[in-house]
Amino acid sequence: MDEIIKAISGDGFVMVFAISSRGITERARTIHNSSPVVTAALGRTLSAASMIGSTLKKTGASLTVRINGGGPAGSIIVVSDDVGNVSGFVANPSANVPNLAAGKLNVGGVVGKNGMLSVVKDFGEGEPYKGSVELVSGEIAEDFTSYFVHSEQTPTVCALGVLVGGDGVVISSGGYILQVLPGAPEHIIDAITKNVDDIGAVSSVLANNDATSLAMAVMTGFAPQIIEKSIVEYKCFCSRDRALSIVAGLDKSEIDDIKIKAVPVEVTCQFCDAIYLISPDEI
Repeated sequence: MDEIIKAISGDGFVMVFAISSRGITERARTIHNSSPVVTAALGRTLSAASMIGSTLKKTGASLTVRINGGGPAGSIIVVSDDVGNVSGFVANPSANVPNLAAGKLNVGGVVGKNGMLSVVKDFGEGEPYKGSVELVSGEIAEDFTSYFVHSEQTPTVCALGVLVGGDGVVISSGGYILQVLPGAPEHIIDAITKNVDDIGAVSSVLANNDATSLAMAVMTGFAPQIIEKSIVEYKCFCSRDRALSIVAGLDKSEIDDIKIKAVPVEVTCQFCDAIYLISPDEI
């Protein structure tokens, strides 16, 4: 069961979101039949988008994350609702690059770093909020840290990880976003840095622990209080109506050709591989 934990320090100066997302990332892997390194890249993005999406707190609001660093994987697009349910896809899920030292998956290599990370928050009314930053490393977590600092002016530590077994199956997935709130004394940064160093790779922590344990570990010494728990899942937001709207957007010549051939049009969702057959009469 995947979940997001939200906790705050006893003094109110530090906020943390932690997520365990093994089920979400494994579902994405099976849908897209992704390579291990692409699974790691997509899983990290899904985890980050889920945590950020859960902060929207407006029914019907949505978050869209787009990453394109010019690497073999191509664009990564992830969508979250206001609870933190997410779905996503990668342009080239079978992309692969050599591992780094000690067999570590080279996420930065498959994503690339010559591009942008963009975040769109749509609250269903008014103009959506849009923020974007140049990629720092393509490793995803560092790039989201840069996004928070430059687009939302919030001092943030983001850590994300996905552990993939030799058979390609996801063993663990998740991470945390820790933010220092206004008015925090300077010594807090040193304490946070120590905690982050002590924790190490979050994928290793989550292989044997849950999101609550991760949140408590990163907040060691801060008298943390859990203020919210949310169950999240891989959830696609496609529908037959959306499929119809895509067909309706075709050029008139294409629609006329479909009507002449009198065969159904097949629309496949990129996020979940659902197939919608649109009949000539509907067209």
